Amino acid sequence: MSRELDEFWALLKKLSDAFGVSGFEDEIRGIILDELRSVADEVRVDKWGNVVAVKRGQRDGAKVMWAAHMDEIGFLVRAIDDKGFLYLAPVGGWSDRVVPAQRLRIRLDNGRTIYGVVGMKPPHLLSPEEQKQVIPLNKLFVDIGASSREEAEKMGLRVGLPVDLDREAGRLTETRVTGKAFDDRVGVAVMLWAFRNIDPDEQTVYAVATVQEEVGLKGARIAAYQLRPDAAIALDVTTANDVPDVPPQDKVVELGKGPAIKVADGRGASGLIAHPKIFHLLVETAKEEGIPYQLELLPGGTTDAAAIAFTVEGVPAGAISIPTRYIHSPVELLDLRDALNSAKLLEKATLRITKQYLEQ
Repeated sequence: MSRELDEFWALLKKLSDAFGVSGFEDEIRGIILDELRSVADEVRVDKWGNVVAVKRGQRDGAKVMWAAHMDEIGFLVRAIDDKGFLYLAPVGGWSDRVVPAQRLRIRLDNGRTIYGVVGMKPPHLLSPEEQKQVIPLNKLFVDIGASSREEAEKMGLRVGLPVDLDREAGRLTETRVTGKAFDDRVGVAVMLWAFRNIDPDEQTVYAVATVQEEVGLKGARIAAYQLRPDAAIALDVTTANDVPDVPPQDKVVELGKGPAIKVADGRGASGLIAHPKIFHLLVETAKEEGIPYQLELLPGGTTDAAAIAFTVEGVPAGAISIPTRYIHSPVELLDLRDALNSAKLLEKATLRITKQYLEQ
């Protein structure tokens, strides 16, 4: 297990540390392509930037789509003032309370990186009332060390450049790790791990690393229209609230207790109730293979499975979620054992998806 943990961690760290803000996934896409070329029957990039890898089974067998999004939340440069300070617009869902004092990476048009620090009014100058408030993103600024707009522009800065966190993933213990963009680089790592190992029989398996999930599940919807799969499983994180001051009924899932099999997520039309056939297949597979698992009912947020499920005539879809603490923050934290068990569940469940099973 130790060697397997080490190998999976190396893969996850490489993915996590990469740049890949929604709409600007070039760097992370290149890493994923390198991982897939030697293990797929075919790999391609579609017009929208999704990576689609194929392992072919029987000609008339079930087509199973896996989806894990490669993009991460981040920012865009929205303005540069006369003193050379930058102002940001969010890409995806940020909590304003975690943004101050972060160090950022700004990706220039030529591929180079400029670093900056999120600044704010010094605490010594804040009034008692201001000290109680969360500072909104539009009141924060980024200091890149420039002294004027002209200097910033000479450095290559412009409005619209993508920005992510300058954060390197690290290992806390043998099994628990922290880093940025585990949402959803761990889902990508699980998908890659399972795709390496799976030897499909009847099934043709499509492993899709999707773009722009964080801004509307866009890549998954486009890929599903192209592939028209018979069934789909999304790989994503879910919030593990097993921390102090959270009531037991609100924990959703816990670290180290195994993959979370999604029951439902989101609110109303924005979410997904997992298709019964996929849900029960995942549960039965976990039981019979001795894989620890949890059931997930997430009150907010959703995954690529929601977009895939409502494509064309409809696709039976479900999701395997990797429990993760502090999602959408610079210090997401997970247990590698949950990820490896997720990969095992994905592989074993997919081998049970047949047209006969889906039609009965």
